[in-house]
Amino acid sequence: MSKRKSVHTVPRGDGWGNLSSGSTRVPKIYSTKAEAQAAGRATAMRQEAEHVIHNRNGRIGASNSYGNDPFPPRG
Repeated sequence: MSKRKSVHTVPRGDGWGNLSSGSTRVPKIYSTKAEAQAAGRATAMRQEAEHVIHNRNGRIGASNSYGNDPFPPRG
């Protein structure tokens, strides 16, 4: 089974960035969380990945899936 792709919207210094799975660096810093979320959502849709949105303290605040989800969900 392959590892699921994900895009994380994370706080970076005074701004926000998006970190894709397998990457160690944030390519662009946005001044607001809303800007970073919009860019992260677009990337997650394009990659058919999970979009994980973190709060300022680093904890996960929300998560949306734009990938190939199994139906019905397991669990």
